[in-house]
Amino acid sequence: MEYSGVVPTDAPDPSIESDARLRSLPFPVFELKPQRTLTRLPMAGFTEMSGSAGREEISTSFSYTLWRYPDDHDDPRNEVELDEATRRSLEDEPAWERPAWLIEQVRTFRYPMLWEAVRTTWHASPTRERSSLADQLVAHTNHILRNRFREELGLSPDPSLDTDDAWETRTTAVAHASLDVDGEDHAALQIDTDPFVYSVGFRVDEHVVCTAVIPRDALPLVHLAVTRFWTPPQTPARTDSSDG
Repeated sequence: MEYSGVVPTDAPDPSIESDARLRSLPFPVFELKPQRTLTRLPMAGFTEMSGSAGREEISTSFSYTLWRYPDDHDDPRNEVELDEATRRSLEDEPAWERPAWLIEQVRTFRYPMLWEAVRTTWHASPTRERSSLADQLVAHTNHILRNRFREELGLSPDPSLDTDDAWETRTTAVAHASLDVDGEDHAALQIDTDPFVYSVGFRVDEHVVCTAVIPRDALPLVHLAVTRFWTPPQTPARTDSSDG
């Protein structure tokens, strides 16, 4: 659902559609364990790849607002530093009314965000190239670095000008670890060598992996544990009845 120009006050909240799409996915989806320092943003991200045989890969991701002072969300110390033009664009009220969900969405831009921090990915074929947990953990890590740490990496503001991949994380950086999943330790893989982010992930089942990438400066405020957000209903086993 996309809007341009003036959004009418009665425009439906897009998070409703996002939630419905999440609950239609045929695989379990994971999120960071709810905690005081985090607020999950209501709209999830979705990526889908299809081939000649139909859907080959589906990913969904969650982003979070980070509260450095969670006892008072209005504490100005929670806000990120903004340039004057950005701050003015957030503070200036338009001449028309806006729906409540849009006002709240704009408000979140004032605060630090863990962008696409948790990703759950399903592959139709578990043997498909780059479907391993290590490959998916590297892919998620590089996705975050490429999109959120361009200045720190010395990359051009224009992604189309990227030619040097020396900054990219590779599977040689992946090591064994453990992760709290639904309150229990679970075998996992991690990347703990990047100066900007820490990454960890685990295999959910043969077709599904979950990965999390957290900026290092946020790690002291985040309890790194995941829990199920959505589990699809099980198809009842068929039972045959007989008269004999």
